[in-house]
Amino acid sequence: MPHPQALTCQISHIHHNLHKTRYIPHVAAFAAATMLSGMAHCEVSSMPLPPSVSERLSSQGIDYQIIEAAEIAPLHQLCSSEQASPSQIVKLVVLQDSLGHLQALIPADSLLDLSRLSELKGRNLVAITPQQHEEMARSQGLEQLPAFPLNDSLPLVVEKRLIEADSLYLEMSISGQHLKLTQSEFAKLVSHGSIADFCISLNRLTPNDNDRAAVESSVQRFTKLRIQRRLEETLEMPPLPETAEQIIQLRIDPEAGVGELAELVERDPSLAAQVVSWASSPYYAAPGAIKSVHDAVVRVLGFDLVINLALGLALGRTLKLPQDGPHGVTPFWQQSVYCAVTMEGLVKAMPSERRPSIGLAYLSGLLSNYGYLVLAHIFPPYFNVICRNIEANSHVDPHLIEQHILSVDRETLASQLMDCWSMPEEVIQALRWQNYPDYQGDYNLYARLLYASNQLLRSVGLIQGPVHDLDDKVYEELGISPVDALQVINRVVAQKDELRQMARNLEG
Repeated sequence: MPHPQALTCQISHIHHNLHKTRYIPHVAAFAAATMLSGMAHCEVSSMPLPPSVSERLSSQGIDYQIIEAAEIAPLHQLCSSEQASPSQIVKLVVLQDSLGHLQALIPADSLLDLSRLSELKGRNLVAITPQQHEEMARSQGLEQLPAFPLNDSLPLVVEKRLIEADSLYLEMSISGQHLKLTQSEFAKLVSHGSIADFCISLNRLTPNDNDRAAVESSVQRFTKLRIQRRLEETLEMPPLPETAEQIIQLRIDPEAGVGELAELVERDPSLAAQVVSWASSPYYAAPGAIKSVHDAVVRVLGFDLVINLALGLALGRTLKLPQDGPHGVTPFWQQSVYCAVTMEGLVKAMPSERRPSIGLAYLSGLLSNYGYLVLAHIFPPYFNVICRNIEANSHVDPHLIEQHILSVDRETLASQLMDCWSMPEEVIQALRWQNYPDYQGDYNLYARLLYASNQLLRSVGLIQGPVHDLDDKVYEELGISPVDALQVINRVVAQKDELRQMARNLEG
C-alpha cells in the first residue's frame, strides 16, 4: 500500500471530482471514511500501482490520485471530455543513441520532433525498438512502461507545454489506469530532468485542400534533390504496367466476360499464378483444386473481384519494397491482404441496397498502403527520417508525421499517381481520404470503408497505428452495427495464418 503521505487529499477535492470522474459510490464512501480515520487514501480501486511507481512516489512525498479505466472514459474520450484535454495526457518515449538512453515526457496531442530534440541535446536519437521496450518493461515487472520517469540514472527531458497544465494524467497500465498529479506534484517528479521545446502540436498538422499544389509545393522544397521538373517527371514513377493497362481497359468494356479476363491474366504467368494461389487459399475454402484463372473466377471469387485483384497485384509489382521501415511495421503485402479481406467482409455485411462494388472495395484495400511504396521511391533520404519519427511517435497517425516532414502524405502521393494512371475514381478517392471519416465528397463510402477497415485492424494489432474508435455516424453511414464489424474482424483474426500465407505467396 502506498505511503499515507502520498495519498493525502482534501475531502472537498474528493467530492468535487466525484461527478467529473464518475467514481462509483462505494469508492466515494471508502475515500471519505479513510479521510475521517486519518488515512487519506485516494485509491479508487483494488488494482495497485506498479511497485516501482508507488515506491518512487512515496520516497519523494508526492500526492496523487489514482483513476481507473472503469471510473473514467477511455483515453480517447478522456482527451475530449471536460475533465482533461489532450495536452494533459502524458506519454513516455524512450530514445537512444551511442551515448545511451534518454527518457522524454510529452503531451498526447503532440508530435515529438526527433530532429529538434537531437539538435537540442547534441545527439543522434532514435526510439528504442519494440523488443527493447518489452525487455525494459519486464525488467521492472511490468506489462508496459508507464508514462513515468523510469529512474534517476537515465536522463530525462520534459516538453515545456507539460509544465503549463494545472494537472496531468500519466498512463500507468494497459488496463487504462491513470495517475493524476497537480502541477506542483509533477514538478517534484521531474525535478531531475530538463525542460525543452521539442514537440509540435498536432493541431497544426491539417490536411491539404489542394492535393496537386501540395505535391508541387513539397517538391519545390527539395531543391537539394534537384527535383525541379513538372509533377509527372518529378515523381520519376515507372509507367503503368502493360498488363495493368489492359486490365483497366477490360474493366470498362461492358461486353467483357470470364473468358476475356482469364485470357488476359494468363498472358502473365506470374500474375496468373498469384490469382490462382489467392483463390486456392484456405481462407476461401473452395471445394476441390483451383487449377486456372477461369476456375478462380467461376468457382471462388467472381469476375468483379478477380479483375480488381489482378489489377492490384499488377500494380503491387511495379515498385520495389523498401529495405527500411519503422520497427515492428506489418509487411506491405500482409497489410494489403488484411485490408482487402476486411473491406470485403464489411461490404458483405452491408445491406444489399447500400453495397458498393465489392471488387473496387477489394482493390482499395489492396492498394491502401501503396503510398508507402511511393514515398520510399520518391524521397529515399526523407523516408528514413519519416520512419524514425514514426517509431518515436506511435501515438500519432503516420500521415500527420509525413505532412510535418514533407508537407504531403503517402495517401496524397498514391492518389495522385493513381490519377495519372487513370485508375477508377472510387479507388483514387478511397486512398486519398482514408484517414478522414467525415469526408463527404465523391465516393466517400469507399473512403469510409477503408477508414473503418484500418481502425478495426489496428484495434486487434494486425497493423500498427493509434486506434480511433468508430463512432455511431460511421456505422450508420455504412449500414452496419458494431456487432457486424466485430464479426468481420474476428474472422480475419481467426484466419490470420492463412492470410499471412497468401501474403507470402505474393512476396515470393
